[in-house]
Amino acid sequence: MTEHASRWLAPDERAEVALVLNGENAVLEAEPRRTLADAVRATGLTGTHLGCEHGVCGACTVLLDDEPVRSCLVLAVQAAGRRVDTVERLAAGGTLHPVQEAFLRHRALQCGFCTPGFVVLAEWLARREPDASEERVGEVVSSSLCRCTGYAPILAAVRDALGRR
Repeated sequence: MTEHASRWLAPDERAEVALVLNGENAVLEAEPRRTLADAVRATGLTGTHLGCEHGVCGACTVLLDDEPVRSCLVLAVQAAGRRVDTVERLAAGGTLHPVQEAFLRHRALQCGFCTPGFVVLAEWLARREPDASEERVGEVVSSSLCRCTGYAPILAAVRDALGRR
């Protein structure tokens, strides 16, 4: 191994990543190879769940500059100077966000592991496309995986959330 290669693998190497996390200025310290999901969870914001860590399941979905991304596929250093919103941003002062209320009302969760990713996607869709068609709602919901609900309650919750905006 060359000296150059070993420099990148040093376990104590850290990068300071200044960003806006859930509306607050923040500086994360992360190894250059650390994912955004891991860096966010290290701050204590554990609502972003890690499932497959391959970008397939969607449990780690966050908004990066108002666009949904799989935070397991984004490096923390790529978020420097950007805005990151996690599921924790939705509930203000202990009050559930309307999308969260819709998920509760429709029992759109069972084990709850995938729920944060779906809630982030639903809130994004409600803001971006409040008049989304049934087909579009299905397209967005089908981009993430749920092993428990069979998707019907999730679809109902997202449609409900769109209707209440």
